[in-house]
Amino acid sequence: MALRINDIAPDFTADTTEGQISFHDWIGDGYAVLFSHPKDFTPVCTTELGQMAGMVDEFAKRDAKIIGISVDPVEDHHKWKSDIQSLTGNQVSYPMIGDPDLKIAKLYDMLPAEETRTDGRTPADNATVRSVFVIGPDKKVKLSLTYPMTTGRNFDEILRALDSIRLTAQHKVATPANWQQGADVIVTPAVSDDEAREKFGEFEQRLPYLRTVKQPG
Repeated sequence: MALRINDIAPDFTADTTEGQISFHDWIGDGYAVLFSHPKDFTPVCTTELGQMAGMVDEFAKRDAKIIGISVDPVEDHHKWKSDIQSLTGNQVSYPMIGDPDLKIAKLYDMLPAEETRTDGRTPADNATVRSVFVIGPDKKVKLSLTYPMTTGRNFDEILRALDSIRLTAQHKVATPANWQQGADVIVTPAVSDDEAREKFGEFEQRLPYLRTVKQPG
């Protein structure tokens, strides 16, 4: 069954480059960004893992942990890390999950549940293992994105979305298209005009169903 927004992210136990983890326990009380790869030593993924390695502090500022997964063994991940650092100058300090039996890829609906072949798989066989999941402190999926193998992921967009997710979880607002930190936000329809004035001060009525205010907080 496909994972949808607000579904509980499946829990699992797995070996990683930082030792064995139980996923929900590892997430703890913050957010997690799980991003997946179809194979080790692939060119686009090498650039992505290095990019994320350089953004660990930015995610930490947002109370978010990073974890990668590839359908190869952990020992291969350790070898791959040196290539990643050599190419990007960034050392991978976040855990990378080994998933050679495809258990987690199938658990997260990135591969069909009936897929049984594990040996001799190519990146093309695993092309759909190219998803990003943002998971909240409640262990629910807040965002999911899947990219083709030839298109490198934009992790600045993941940060922007995470900022929106955290802001809108704290306040009764939504963010408009292309929103950036500090820009105006939308008052959700569930908030009455009187409550909006009490919470945010005066608002701008852009359309009968669209009210904007300065970003709270």
